[in-house]
Amino acid sequence: MTTAIALIGARSGSERVPGKNVRPLAGHPLIAYAIATAQQAGVFGRVLVSTDSEETAAVARHYGADVPFLRPDGFATSTSPDIEWIAWTLERLPESYDLFAIVRATNPFRGPGVIRRGLEQLLAIPEADSIRAVELVKQHPGKMWTLADDGRTMTPLLDQSHLDVAWHAGQYQALPRVYAQNSALEIAWTRVVTETGTREGRVLAPFLTEGYEGFNVDDEDDWARAEELVASGRATLPSVEAAPSVDEAR
Repeated sequence: MTTAIALIGARSGSERVPGKNVRPLAGHPLIAYAIATAQQAGVFGRVLVSTDSEETAAVARHYGADVPFLRPDGFATSTSPDIEWIAWTLERLPESYDLFAIVRATNPFRGPGVIRRGLEQLLAIPEADSIRAVELVKQHPGKMWTLADDGRTMTPLLDQSHLDVAWHAGQYQALPRVYAQNSALEIAWTRVVTETGTREGRVLAPFLTEGYEGFNVDDEDDWARAEELVASGRATLPSVEAAPSVDEAR
């Protein structure tokens, strides 16, 4: 039987949305929806939150996640790569898992069905080291430009000299389909961490998100939009069974 662990990273030093992991959205802290999503997916042997904050750890435990230890400050800066805390966490666990999933707190509209779909897809692609969420780009790189040093002229970001009709001169529908990663979901075999020193390995499979599944709270505008999406009913949050913690109940 394949075993898997959910890893929810929640460092405390967010600069664009201070305290966003524990900031209330529709009655619960943002991280509660990631915890509920991982729990309700029904595929994980453990749902673990990695944080450097005692406050976040307390909130995570209230909502049923494991927080066996705090992350070192050196792995919780704005420039710390994920592989550092992932490798450190997996090494410290007394048990081992075949797979790990990164279930980020900043994607509130990704429900448990996303995780189940992603896991099923990865298991069906034996040559893949991992699966990563992606979505069609809205701003196509074929229509992007770089400016000369003096700013007087510009050239296409991508070389298009071989084309009969340059991408920047064509309609979006005629351009090659290009996908941008979003942070809704990553699942990988744990072996890739030790074998490649990365969180994704060498062969990645695409997981296509739908609707607002890939919506990410990255700044205050995103937060305001998330509140509006919930209020209007256009996006649905995962159900949270735990009662609001004290701060959210006030």
